[in-house]
Amino acid sequence: MTFFVVAGLAVFFGAQYIFKTGIFTKPGEVFYDQSLNSEELELFNSIFTEDVKLKSDVTISAEYSFNQPDSDPGIYIYNIYVPVTDFYSTATNISFDDPINLFADPMYEETAFKMIPITDLSFKDKLLSLNGSYFLDDFTTGAVYRIIKFESANYETEIEPLVNESLSKNYPTKDSVLTFAQTGVTALSRGMNAKLSQTDDATYFTANIGELLSSFDLTHTSNESSFSEMASSHNICSDNRFINTLEAIGLDIVELTGNHNQDCGDTAAENTIDLYNEKGIKIVGGGKTATEAAEPLKLTNKNSNITFLAYNESTGGATDDDTPGANRYNEANAKQEISAAKERGDLVIVDIQYYECSAYASEYEDPTCDYANSSAGDQIGFFRHLADLGADIVVGTSAHQPQTFEQYEDSVIYYGLGNLFFDQIWWPGTTRSLILAHYIYNGKLLQTKIIPTEYDSNMQTSPMTSSSAEAYLGRLISVRP
Repeated sequence: MTFFVVAGLAVFFGAQYIFKTGIFTKPGEVFYDQSLNSEELELFNSIFTEDVKLKSDVTISAEYSFNQPDSDPGIYIYNIYVPVTDFYSTATNISFDDPINLFADPMYEETAFKMIPITDLSFKDKLLSLNGSYFLDDFTTGAVYRIIKFESANYETEIEPLVNESLSKNYPTKDSVLTFAQTGVTALSRGMNAKLSQTDDATYFTANIGELLSSFDLTHTSNESSFSEMASSHNICSDNRFINTLEAIGLDIVELTGNHNQDCGDTAAENTIDLYNEKGIKIVGGGKTATEAAEPLKLTNKNSNITFLAYNESTGGATDDDTPGANRYNEANAKQEISAAKERGDLVIVDIQYYECSAYASEYEDPTCDYANSSAGDQIGFFRHLADLGADIVVGTSAHQPQTFEQYEDSVIYYGLGNLFFDQIWWPGTTRSLILAHYIYNGKLLQTKIIPTEYDSNMQTSPMTSSSAEAYLGRLISVRP
């Protein structure tokens, strides 16, 4: 009897040994594809150590792709790389057929660029579109995805618990990046009143720009004219129907630092403020009283806190009492407000209605106002002083012609944005503007994309063509301080 028991056990364990089952089961192996780089190999070697016993084999591979992968089991985004170039470059796009080539010699049509992880992106570099897609607008293209793939019969039970913590990362998405469009002078008045009488449609003026501006989470403009029954082709007062123009661009924030909001009288200015409040449009830099005008605008959206300050400096239109008007610049107030915002950890935007550059009297291209020092006073010194106080973004909103811009220390300064909507069609400079498309992530400025616009005798504002925009930005960049 003992013989048969021993023999049976020998056959049983012998079969397990021969077929590698039971106690003789062969442990699963990890196979590393040659597509993995040294950094990835180091990571996986630290995970799949000798102490880890797998029941089945696993093959790990990697690839680059222009497209965001599907969220399938066993597929991870290991990194997202975006193309950047110098802040002052006029380049906007690069094109490649194979993503691997982007990591070779960083040169394309004489434009130097480099690929960086999206987590390293900051406003000090300029993000480029890739094959026509701008990552911060699209979030699924416009970048190169480094993708890790696992192939295993027991992926969900064995592999996922081991690798998920190391490979699950949070990247910027449409739901987490705040988009904020700042625009320049809006004065829906004079000749625009006459044009509105012809078209009887206030959205006529936004036909080529409304969809773009309303696509941002927040859209701002500096409106210099109040709504009034007195509006005509000879004054800076707005026909009441022009509220439809502002709604057509998705206006969220109206700046009232301008020097013409009282042109139609205090009652019209007050009624205009009431209309903004009724429409849910937030106000900064102006109000029914000096106290109201000086109130900072605090914004919280998509895990980002912003303090928006706007001042009137030397252009008229400010209030010092219980009458409506703009927020007069006060050094002590500016210091206190910026300091308090920085202590809260807010991103600080400061807009200034400054002296104007008035080199308008020509029908040819006059580059005088391109310069930051073309206005009266020390514009460069004043704007840089606000940055020294702690402002992250400083913007001039009085210029009827776009001015240059610069990085300054840890801030960015845009000296003048020009006319978004107005009737000044006689001089080339005043038909142009810059839209600042800010991209803000977890309270930090990731990028500002500059979108030049222009309007013609029809007073319909449109984005410039890519070639015109590149040439125009190059002109402004060439005269930076």
